[in-house]
Amino acid sequence: MGYIMDLREIVGSRPLIMAGACVIIVNSNKELLLQLRKDNHCWGLAGGSLEIGETLEQVAKRELLEETGLLANELTLFNVYSGSDFYYQYPHGDEVYNVVTVYICRDYEGRLRKDENEVEELKFFNMADIPSTISPPDLPIINEFIQKEL
Repeated sequence: MGYIMDLREIVGSRPLIMAGACVIIVNSNKELLLQLRKDNHCWGLAGGSLEIGETLEQVAKRELLEETGLLANELTLFNVYSGSDFYYQYPHGDEVYNVVTVYICRDYEGRLRKDENEVEELKFFNMADIPSTISPPDLPIINEFIQKEL
């Protein structure tokens, strides 16, 4: 079921501190891979929450593979984010304060394959043409990355 879902059985939808990781995938054309999420219908990064015993790098690789079908050969630490800007309430009511470790991946393999349960669409975007509907917890991350790349 997963650690966070197990906690939800106990605490309901009250705010949790949720540690996790996400991956900024950059292809050879310097485009970013984004996924259209099924839960909030916004574009965002592949990522998820830490399971007991996992490292943050393992989370990043696992979530990337699960959500996109891509295998990260190399990850580079980009930044760690937390605080009130990373509060999020899911459409079903669960509240979290995210602590997100962000990795950049330019070296990956595999074919794009979306997770049918979580992802509506996967698409690479030119950094100048990022959609306006970005998932709130991912927006500051994407903005900082683009600002540093351009």
